[in-house]
Amino acid sequence: MTTVATGPVPGTRPESGRHPRTVLDIVVPVYNEEGDLESSVRRLHAFLTGSFPYSFRITVADNASTDATPAIAARLAGEIAEVRTVRLEQKGRGRALRHVWSASDADVLAYCDVDLSTDLGALLPLVAPLVSGHSDLAIGTRLARASRVVRGPKREFISRSYNLILRGALSARFSDAQCGFKAIRSDVARRLLPLVEDTGWFFDTELLVLAERAGLRIHEVPVDWVDDPNSSVDIVATATADLKGVWRVGRALATGTLPLADIRAQLGRAPLEPTPVPGVPRSMPFQLARFAAIGVASTAANLLLFLALRGVLGMIAANVVAMLICAVANTALNRRFTFGVRGRDRAVTHQFQGLIVFGLGLALTTGALALLGALVPGAHLAVEVVVIVVANLVATVLRFVLFRAWVFRPAAATPATVPLEKATAL
Repeated sequence: MTTVATGPVPGTRPESGRHPRTVLDIVVPVYNEEGDLESSVRRLHAFLTGSFPYSFRITVADNASTDATPAIAARLAGEIAEVRTVRLEQKGRGRALRHVWSASDADVLAYCDVDLSTDLGALLPLVAPLVSGHSDLAIGTRLARASRVVRGPKREFISRSYNLILRGALSARFSDAQCGFKAIRSDVARRLLPLVEDTGWFFDTELLVLAERAGLRIHEVPVDWVDDPNSSVDIVATATADLKGVWRVGRALATGTLPLADIRAQLGRAPLEPTPVPGVPRSMPFQLARFAAIGVASTAANLLLFLALRGVLGMIAANVVAMLICAVANTALNRRFTFGVRGRDRAVTHQFQGLIVFGLGLALTTGALALLGALVPGAHLAVEVVVIVVANLVATVLRFVLFRAWVFRPAAATPATVPLEKATAL
């Protein structure tokens, strides 16, 4: 069951008669946020009233809170004309955004986290390209050079690793999938939301991947962002759900079950065709040289990740995580620079094949570590490092052979068709 409470005249700004309808509907998803909700909504409302040039609405989307959050939201909706509240009886940020965005009459739909970790000065740069029609979606990014971010090394590492996985596994080009500061044009949302399956934290990523694959334009805004140390987000559970989502979306893209061509046709975007990379050599010696350079970098990165994670995850788990991250990056780099494949054509298929190759390498390295543990219990860290390096070198050779002969093997040339007039003459 869903309930809605609104203020006296929701969605309008009495002091501005330029926009007869609501331009921006900004959603604040909440779950048990009785401590921060009122101050955050009043701060957001004060900013929009004083600095935002368009008509707006603030929608508090309550995800089945069990504390005083619903009562506070209803009181705010009764006191402030531009605030309304929607209550859902099931949890899930994605579910809340889908529900509110699908029913909204605003031109631009957005959301921000209740802690307002993102500086609100980025809101107009986020929304303006959508209002003008230049872009279809807009995201705040904490990973741009111009961004200013305050957060711990653990969250920084997890965020960058996740976005690296997206770039490798799904060929994503946007830089930050998880920043809680995004906007979308309502006409685009109406076409994309029915395709998004996730109802939780992966909702954002899935929406962005589908939009990008449909040829839509995603605008990125560098933001100032300060981590909330009291965040209740379960990092492990969220990361696990996100990786499952990456696998599901990647499989759907690889099998062609998503009607992205229809979305592209409806929104008038031309398809993005892969183009050859000028100057990329095809002979084996040059490919070996480039593959070796990427392999050395991957081995060094794998070793550093292993050492960084070993104390937290243990020997075997640290090796698996380090190899997975490096394998995704390795496949993407070799695809582009060693074998000259550019564009998104079969990019997901290449990554899945690369993961199979990764599995073989993982079996080699993990088996080597397991054998070391069985033969030499309590081996010195230096011995573990040597075993990792040797096993990775063997896996690297195997990877090149499989990449060249299977994953990135050029398609057989199609025999040219003899023109009809020449065939007749013959």
